[in-house]
Amino acid sequence: MASNSAVDGFTTPNVLQAMLTMRSGDSGSKKAAMDYLQKFQKSNEAWTTTISILQGSPEAEAQLFAATTLKGKITYDLATQIPESEHAALRNQILVLLKKFASGPKPVRVQLCVCLAILAIQLQSWKDVLQTVVSALGDDVSSHACILDFLRVLPEEVTEGRKITLSEEELIQRTSELLADNANEVVALLINYAQSSPAAATNPQLFECITSWLREVPVNVVVNSPLLNAVINGLSDDRSLQAAAECLGIICRETRDVDDNLETIQALLPKVLQLRPRIQALADEEDIEGFKAITRVFADAGDSWVLLCAREPQHFRPLVDALLECCARDKERDAIHYTFNFWYELKQYLTLDHYIAARVQLLDVYSKLVDILLKQLEYPESDDPNEFDLFDGDREQEEKFREFRHHMGDTMKDACQVMGTTECLTKVHEAIKIWREKFGGQATESAVPHWQSLEAPLFALRALGRLVDKEENIVLPEIMPLLVQIPINNEKLRFAAIMVFGRYTEWTSAHPDYLQPQLSYVLASFQTSSQEILRAAAQSFKYFCVDCKHLLGPQAIELQAFYNSILDTLSDHSKEDLTEGVATVISVQKTEDIYSLLKLYCDPLVQRLMTKANNATDDTSKLELADHINLLTQYVQNVVPYWPSNSDNPAVRYWQEVFPILATILDNFIDFVPICERICRCWRFMVISYRTAITPLLGPLANKLAEGFAKSKQGCFLWASSAILREFSEDREHVEDGIVDSIYGFFEAQATNVLRMMSDIAPIDLPDVIEDFYRLLIDALLYYPQRLIPSALFTPIFQAAISALSLEKQEPVSAALHYIRDLLTYGGDNPASSSQQFGAVGVQLREHVRQLLLSQGEALIKQTLAGMMITFPRDCFSDGSGVLLGMFELLPAETSTWVDRTIRMLPAGTITDAEANKLMAKINEKLQGGDRSNLRHVRTLLQDFTNTYRRRYIAPRDGLGMLTAARFHFEG
Repeated sequence: MASNSAVDGFTTPNVLQAMLTMRSGDSGSKKAAMDYLQKFQKSNEAWTTTISILQGSPEAEAQLFAATTLKGKITYDLATQIPESEHAALRNQILVLLKKFASGPKPVRVQLCVCLAILAIQLQSWKDVLQTVVSALGDDVSSHACILDFLRVLPEEVTEGRKITLSEEELIQRTSELLADNANEVVALLINYAQSSPAAATNPQLFECITSWLREVPVNVVVNSPLLNAVINGLSDDRSLQAAAECLGIICRETRDVDDNLETIQALLPKVLQLRPRIQALADEEDIEGFKAITRVFADAGDSWVLLCAREPQHFRPLVDALLECCARDKERDAIHYTFNFWYELKQYLTLDHYIAARVQLLDVYSKLVDILLKQLEYPESDDPNEFDLFDGDREQEEKFREFRHHMGDTMKDACQVMGTTECLTKVHEAIKIWREKFGGQATESAVPHWQSLEAPLFALRALGRLVDKEENIVLPEIMPLLVQIPINNEKLRFAAIMVFGRYTEWTSAHPDYLQPQLSYVLASFQTSSQEILRAAAQSFKYFCVDCKHLLGPQAIELQAFYNSILDTLSDHSKEDLTEGVATVISVQKTEDIYSLLKLYCDPLVQRLMTKANNATDDTSKLELADHINLLTQYVQNVVPYWPSNSDNPAVRYWQEVFPILATILDNFIDFVPICERICRCWRFMVISYRTAITPLLGPLANKLAEGFAKSKQGCFLWASSAILREFSEDREHVEDGIVDSIYGFFEAQATNVLRMMSDIAPIDLPDVIEDFYRLLIDALLYYPQRLIPSALFTPIFQAAISALSLEKQEPVSAALHYIRDLLTYGGDNPASSSQQFGAVGVQLREHVRQLLLSQGEALIKQTLAGMMITFPRDCFSDGSGVLLGMFELLPAETSTWVDRTIRMLPAGTITDAEANKLMAKINEKLQGGDRSNLRHVRTLLQDFTNTYRRRYIAPRDGLGMLTAARFHFEG
């Protein structure tokens, strides 16, 4: 139907039929209907059709679609499709529609209010907006909701004024006329409405309106008016509780600059404190949403006045106590998180010497907070002590609880910083002792009663780990012997104990007497079948190895036996944790032992690798092979012995033996991307870790990277090549000139292969290669500018970058833009180079860049603007505007001309000559006089223009027309 309707025209019946098709048609019909409706929304006919639907259609869905479409038309098409002489008639039509929909449906009414607000912003000659709207809608009760909706949306739409095609100066002027000049009248209107009836005084719309205008109305005006009492009373009414709570919270936040609002705060504080009985009442009523709302009010007040809580702790103590009560009464744990920021901000002040007196006065508050948190940290209780699925299989709810506990752990740390670690650890210790006294004797191999009250202090202990000094000698020596006695049959408790040991490995390194019992507990946990326990054990083992590596050094041989026996039972992530741990222990051994230890640990891995390679026949087994390569990479990253530059590095000597095996695997699996990526990653880290010591492997490595890219066309080979380019650049020590020449020749060969590929294959089919290529080029430009810029490849590389800007994927576009931005710096006085000492060469480089931009600049500007207006992913906008700024800095006149030509290539009907002329006039005005600071304004002008265009027009389905990127061709 829709495709035929496109021919028939955008009539009301056709639009309604297309909407019906969207609800009930098949996929093909729905797509055709969607295309039709999108074209309709951009058409001139949409103005009359939407108003016709609003006047006559009885369906709420059709009415809402029409109102939403009308909003878009006013936002983006008013200036280009409606003559100025008809603006007043459009305004009057919307007022009539508002009167019609005053009683609902509410979504349609709100959209029409937004339409009128956006229209008011643009009709700069309309000065009496508020008076006109109130007069037109009348004073009957049914119109009040409509007036309140308009008052609410007006400040919001003005604040979002960048959607409107007004200049900054016009927008500032219109904001003052619509908001600042009407603020007193709005307050008077709201007061009159609030006093008109009991129902009006508790109408949520009233409080939403106050909230919206608080940005414009001085907060003291509201606080000193009858509106404050209306808000406070609204918190006692179920209908208005949520809106009133939000409003009061905003009022408090508007007083955040406490020194400027002391009188207002003194008036507000008793009003807020009189709400405290509502905390218990709502908790007793089990009104979860109401309790959250009242907690949010006290949290907003606390966040806003936290400085005063530190300055005048006695005067503001009732507010602090109210927040503490909110935490204590939050049975469902749904509201306590609102208070976390307050406890953090208050801690920030109390830990300063200036507020030491307040800290003493509020110590007991944080002490009580720790008690509350220890209780709130507990898992839900269960009748069966062996039941660990405490959320009835709701994994989302369980994950939410776990995340919430980590936030509570952060607040526990805040309390610890106020109280002191010894006092906080003592509370944790007491909680553990209480459980032992109450339930320890009842624990058996099969069940641990009330394990939740033991697990919670263990979690708290883990959370506090970062704050506890490794020299702590008072509480931890009492706690650690208890932890190794934690029943191992309870998975939650065992997990918690293992995680505590992993968090305190720095402490253990300073108290070696405790190392062996803890390590034994962790190693014994590898015998379990629980994957969660295994992951925790592997992670803790890694931390033991990292922090206690010197203590574990003598056990390197024994650790290898354990490592080799347990490795195959673990998940990939745990294998990497375990491997990183033992590699760290090897790294601190005597240098003369490194080679033999690498052979001891890695030869079994290499043997496994070859076995896996021989058996890898399907994708699953190939992925296992790829993941196994990562284990060797862990040794490459971590075992980096210091060795004189004129001697063979023992680690490199070992990897020379392994390299042919990796090369053979690469040859055999060159068509399997994950294996290519893992091997390239391994080789890349060899270069990064051993730097110039990798020279004996450099030739074979470069050959395999070049050969691998030529065969596979995978970007990972370019990614690995960039490491060689960096580490063997001209300004590195201990690099011979001949090696530098060879490395640059290697780079040119790689670049030539990529350019040939980009000439043969469309960019859309090479996104990863393009990304890695331009990341490589960023390094080449950084370390070899004197070679790259004068070279024959410089221009085709730039042309290929322009071609890459036609992509719609962030990573390759971002990489190409970064390269172009770096290149532009070589046309000025501050190049993005690793060495600023160019001398006379710098002048030659600048001239090369200038000539390149004069010949290719128009294509660059065209593609960059096309990207910003139509194709670029959102995260590329900043770099795109950075390219435009760089071009204006180097070639202002030429760039202005190219911008003018480009915007006039836009599809017909999407921009008027008047808009184009206005933009160019502003740009040229900013370019006059040679003030470089004005270039920033040019950048802003183009950003605003492209953003507005992008919102107004979706990408054309029939292509970009004259803005289509030219196909890249390379003759080299």
